[in-house]
Amino acid sequence: MKAEGPLLETLTHRLAETPEDFLAEPRIGANGRIHVAAVAADLAKALGINMEVADVAALAGADPRRDRNRLSITLLLCWLLADEWFAKNKLPAEAVLELFARGSAQLAEQVASARFVTDPDRREELARFSLARLGYRPAGETVAQSQDRLTSLSSAERARVVQASRAAEERARAIREALAKKAAEESADKFTRE
Repeated sequence: MKAEGPLLETLTHRLAETPEDFLAEPRIGANGRIHVAAVAADLAKALGINMEVADVAALAGADPRRDRNRLSITLLLCWLLADEWFAKNKLPAEAVLELFARGSAQLAEQVASARFVTDPDRREELARFSLARLGYRPAGETVAQSQDRLTSLSSAERARVVQASRAAEERARAIREALAKKAAEESADKFTRE
């Protein structure tokens, strides 16, 4: 995130205007329309990145229920990275491939792909997440501002906080039950002594 990237508004506007082809059903087996691996390979070539066979294979799906959202997000990432700013700047190949393979999977665990187009906060999250994974921050922001905003928008961070909150509530409930049980036992002991 040390290098300054494009304006955030440019990227979120681009996501809001995602063409239908990038919103179409990803091809998984015999179903779907868009071959995500081919789109990603074409984009990588345009960016001057060589995708190995293994990289392309990682973008194929086998299980529609498990892979559909991940591949749909990969298509959105392809649309986002097709912005002219990325074409003009040399992107690190490993970071782009990592974004396609693992970044899309991480996002798919938390959010349905359509929300990255329809919801303004999710558009901003996708843009910031992508920039951060590529080593950039939005133009005009400091590293601290960019990191803080990404953390506040992060669906994964929100899920982590909710899970931690549930765990804390469960611990508190267990403690209350243990204290109530101990108080009942002490009351019973006192009653027996009298």
